[in-house]
Amino acid sequence: MNIATRSRSIPLWWLALAAGLVPLITIHGTFAISIFEGYVSWCVPYWESCTSISRTGRYGTAYFVFKGAMLPAALLGILFWWLNGRWLLQLAAPGRGWRWVPWLGLVACVALAAYTLALGHEGKGFNVTRRIGVVLYFSLTYIAQLLISSALKGHPRWHVSGKRLLWLCEVTLSVGILSVILTAVVPDLYSKMDDAFEWVLALLINLHALWVAALWRQSSFQARLWAH
Repeated sequence: MNIATRSRSIPLWWLALAAGLVPLITIHGTFAISIFEGYVSWCVPYWESCTSISRTGRYGTAYFVFKGAMLPAALLGILFWWLNGRWLLQLAAPGRGWRWVPWLGLVACVALAAYTLALGHEGKGFNVTRRIGVVLYFSLTYIAQLLISSALKGHPRWHVSGKRLLWLCEVTLSVGILSVILTAVVPDLYSKMDDAFEWVLALLINLHALWVAALWRQSSFQARLWAH
C-alpha cells in the first residue's frame, strides 16, 4: 500500500528579517544598557560620534548581552547568506558573480564572530583581531550585497528592486568613501567623527538585509518539508 507524500512549506522571510534586526537591536540595546550603568553618556551616536559600537558592548551587563546576541547573529548570518544563494538560484538570476555570495557571507560572519569574541579583552592580538574582524565584516558584507543587488537588477521581474538596492549600496559606498577622504584630508576632524560613520554604516548594511527580507516574502521564498 502506497502512502501519499505530503509536503509542508515554511516561509523564510522571517529569517532574513532576524538577520537584519538582531544586530541592530543588539547594538542599540547594549548602548542603552551602557548608558543606564554609567559607562556611556547619553547622546545620539549617529551624528554626535560620542561612542563607538565596540564600547557599548565592552563593559558591565552589556558585555554579556553583546556576546550573547552577536554570536548567534553571526551564525544566523551564515545561514542567511547561504539561503540567498539558493534564492537567487531559484529566481534564475543572471550572471555568475552572485554565486560567491554564500562564501563572502561565510567569511564576513566568521570575522564578526572573531570580533565579538575579542571584544572586551586587552592585548595586541585582541586589538588586531577586532580591527581585522570589523574590516572583513563590513567590506565582504558590502560586496555580497552589491552582487545580490546587481543580479536582481538584471532580472526581468526584479529589475526595479535590484535598482533600488543598488542605490542603497551606492549610499553605503559614498559614506565609506567620505570617511576615507576625511581621514586623508582632515584626520583631526575625522577622529572626532569616526564613530558616527561606524554607526551609519552598520545601519545601512542591516537595512539592506531587511529589504532583502521583504523581497523574500514577496517572492514566496520557502523551505519545503516532506512527511510520509
